[in-house]
Amino acid sequence: MKVATFMEPGKMVITERDKPVIEAESDAIIKIVRACVCDSDLWWYRGIADRPSGSYAGHEAIGIIEEVGSDVTNVVVGDFVVVPFTHGCGHCVACKAGFDGNCTNHVPGKNIGYQAEYLRYTNADWALVKIPGQPSDYSEEKLNSLLTLSDVMATGYHAAKTAEVKEGDTVVVMGDGAVGLCGVIAAKLLGAKRIIAMSRHKDRQELALEFGATDIIAERGEEAVEKLMALTNGDGADAILECVGTEQSVETAVQLGRPGAIVGRVGVPQKAEMNTNNLFWKNIGLRGGIASVTTFDKEVLLEAVLNDKINPGKVFTKSFALDDIQAAYEAMDKREAIKSLVIVSQ
Repeated sequence: MKVATFMEPGKMVITERDKPVIEAESDAIIKIVRACVCDSDLWWYRGIADRPSGSYAGHEAIGIIEEVGSDVTNVVVGDFVVVPFTHGCGHCVACKAGFDGNCTNHVPGKNIGYQAEYLRYTNADWALVKIPGQPSDYSEEKLNSLLTLSDVMATGYHAAKTAEVKEGDTVVVMGDGAVGLCGVIAAKLLGAKRIIAMSRHKDRQELALEFGATDIIAERGEEAVEKLMALTNGDGADAILECVGTEQSVETAVQLGRPGAIVGRVGVPQKAEMNTNNLFWKNIGLRGGIASVTTFDKEVLLEAVLNDKINPGKVFTKSFALDDIQAAYEAMDKREAIKSLVIVSQ
């Protein structure tokens, strides 16, 4: 089968490998229909993070179940499913608490390679999210939105939930990538009255406004703080969704909050150290982490997509065949695409 393979920074190729097989009774084999490239994939593509040469890439997909282990009963062969990047078991302390992104019965790194024709998926019984019908029942636009439920829409929602966004809040969304844009959707879904998107790129600003943003701030650092305070009469925001991960972004997020505000952080940290003193002096809360993809999909997001309440698939601004995986990465690396869709099969 074909699978996207990382060779070195700036170089992705398609290689052939054996089709995966059931290795544990909790496994499922998925025929991938759609996959995509994530902003976090650019870390190692750009050489910012280490990744072994020859490793398989991708962690977002929708597909059809082709085979299941004997312990898998909630989904069956032929089901159309969201394939989350998380692999919650559904019964450990983390999953029961609603944090399946931290499932204690999943070993991270064992299920990469979603940018491929087939995938072996662990903890399939609970973690996979069944979609009614088959791919042919849906428009391309709807398939795109369903694909976002494997990561970016759930991650944007995780930022909003951990920031405890509620009806009437003023929310700042930091980051105009796919996760940040989905954070705008999430804030609106949770009832925020004012949503301020921080973005310097016109195409992303326009999409943020379409998704529900009420204001745009293009500045960064201290200038961004001054602009936000002017917009809020000096009060600051009730909640800040931090969807970048840089030290500057986190520091700015803390400054943007009113006393007692909460920062929902889902941007993957780019530095191990962080000065937390400013949190103390303003009573700012800092939460967030790996998204609870299955939990949020099952509770609210799948239904919201199916009922046309949200349309996060608009973050895909370019599409590619699996064979053109290098071009898919280049488009995001050069900011020619907000998010690259990878069409694997029909």
